[in-house]
Amino acid sequence: MQRHRHGENPWRVRVDDDSGRPRGAGVLLDSRHVLTCAHVVAEAGASPDSADAHVRVTSAVCRPEWSVTARIEPGEWVYRNRTRRGDVALLRLDDPAPCDGGTRLWQAPVSGGRVRVYGFPRLEENGIGVDAEMAGSGSREGEWAQLNPVHGGRPWIEQGFSGSGVVALDGDFAGRVVGIVVADFVDGDARAAWMLPTETVRGYLPGLEPYVQGAPTTCLLPAGATPPHQGLDDPLRLTLTQELVRLLSGEWSGTVVLTGGATETGTSWLVRLVRTADPVARAAISDLELSTAPRHTVLRLGSVDAAYDARGRTTAQVRHYLADRFGFPHDAADLLHRLTHRTPPVCLVLARVDRSAEPESLLRDLLRPLALRARTRGVRLVLGFDAGPPPGLPYEVALGSDMMDDHVDEGPPEAVPREDACETVERLSGAEDDASTLYARWGLSFLRSPRLPPRRAPQLRVRLAVAKGPGAHAELAAIAAAARSALREVAGAERELGRLVGRYDDLLHELEVHRVRARDAFGAEDADLAARYGSAAGPLRTVPVDLKAARTAVAQYRDEVHRRIEQARRDSRGEV
Repeated sequence: MQRHRHGENPWRVRVDDDSGRPRGAGVLLDSRHVLTCAHVVAEAGASPDSADAHVRVTSAVCRPEWSVTARIEPGEWVYRNRTRRGDVALLRLDDPAPCDGGTRLWQAPVSGGRVRVYGFPRLEENGIGVDAEMAGSGSREGEWAQLNPVHGGRPWIEQGFSGSGVVALDGDFAGRVVGIVVADFVDGDARAAWMLPTETVRGYLPGLEPYVQGAPTTCLLPAGATPPHQGLDDPLRLTLTQELVRLLSGEWSGTVVLTGGATETGTSWLVRLVRTADPVARAAISDLELSTAPRHTVLRLGSVDAAYDARGRTTAQVRHYLADRFGFPHDAADLLHRLTHRTPPVCLVLARVDRSAEPESLLRDLLRPLALRARTRGVRLVLGFDAGPPPGLPYEVALGSDMMDDHVDEGPPEAVPREDACETVERLSGAEDDASTLYARWGLSFLRSPRLPPRRAPQLRVRLAVAKGPGAHAELAAIAAAARSALREVAGAERELGRLVGRYDDLLHELEVHRVRARDAFGAEDADLAARYGSAAGPLRTVPVDLKAARTAVAQYRDEVHRRIEQARRDSRGEV
């Protein structure tokens, strides 16, 4: 008997019809179970309505090759044709596969990262590999995550790839299966494909439970709790939702603080919002509900990488969840470093921080350092507090139903038309965007750089939305005054950073002027002046730049160039 052997990833199998014609791919979970797409099974001639109908599961990398008939496990089939939903099936092999190469499926973020899939396109029964980039969801509806090509002009996902395991190539999930391919799209040079994340498949197929590892995206609701009602008919919750979606859907990064019960189970607008991004919860939200929801109230699938309710949890429990969710070792002492250096940057929601079992420890050891680095590392961090944020917590935006009164001492309030208040807030929003762009370029460049004040426009837009009825005139005046005050703060921070940039540019210019003087006087080969130039340029190239040290170094180089030029002049005149 020929000895059994197999190549890399022995869980890769092909799903054939009864005549042996390839119809798609599958993932071998153990010797009796294979995960694939429902439409692959249907095209191979089987369905849950026929107990006799079967498919063939054939090894892709085993030698000698084996092929075993298989049938749909009862209750393990979901097929919603012509929708971006479901399309999964769990097969049970009629006889054990002569291979112990089964794999586990990992719940992992799908917002980004390079992956590889192996499929069986026409005329390639042994399979072919294709690299792709996960991109979260490409549309508001459905529950499929998008895959984009990495390389142009190379083979791409096509018919025969459905059901193939999606294997992470980089990061802490490298080598692990994080979902299955479900569909492809090719229109000339435009190419894409879709996958079902492991979490979504797990939600559909109860029999998959023993084969799944890793933490889920969302742990905001206790087990068995009822998801919150929409609540978007309330102007306050609607506007809070829209402001957070604007932040999490763009290029913005930093820390958002939510206060005033934003994460209270059953009434939370935040819980409702996070569920729109959660691969599991998406299955319970209809396409009609997603498509008809108000603008800026639905997040892209996978745009939140992790969401956790800290109430009653220790710091160790929070760290354990984050390690599980992002594939880190549980004992990772460098959790903070891993979170701030992950690619793509993480989007993390942590609710009821002040109700954790160890709030001081959680803030001191994890959340304050993370919030301090969030903006510069591209991290999007959302921290929920039942009360206000603690002193000393750095953040870029604060939103909350309890932040409606914001007194600014500008004397007796004058009547302000709503249009004027809105215009002032939008001017502030534009100024904050400009300042953020400036800080993205220069904020980390200098020692002791000023920190931008928190963005005020998002919360002021919330106040504008609910400033109605009796007392609205006074509230509009207060909003306009708060916006003017914030404009002054932003302008002051911009000026301070602008001064640092100006000094830096002046030093670069001065250094270049004296380098050219030295070259013209002594040539570029003067080793002593070249070394002194390097010493002067060093502080300007070392980030963060210490402008005081740089100014001293440039002055020393300037003085030496001047001294050498004067000495050369005296020598040319024969002076002593």
